[in-house]
Amino acid sequence: MIGSVFGVARSGLEAAQVRLDAAASNVANLPTEGYRRVVVQAEPLATGGVAVRAQRWPTAGPDLPADEVQRRQAALAWAANLQVFKAADQQVGSLLDVRA
Repeated sequence: MIGSVFGVARSGLEAAQVRLDAAASNVANLPTEGYRRVVVQAEPLATGGVAVRAQRWPTAGPDLPADEVQRRQAALAWAANLQVFKAADQQVGSLLDVRA
């Protein structure tokens, strides 16, 4: 059970990092003519967690508001998944203390 919590939190952290990286790349390339934005799609996994896929937007052009929203959402998701990871770690520690 706890192992699956760690796995879900880890996949959430990884997904958030991919979204942060995509937003950073998009903002860094705002002045690049012909740059096609990176968009990230997430799909839930049957075993828990999420799988992400980064791909190029079909047409060139910036979308700074969308990139800023993605950055903020990813930062919040990263922080939330980190808290889940920490809580699971504390539970494992408490369980080990009880059994010791």
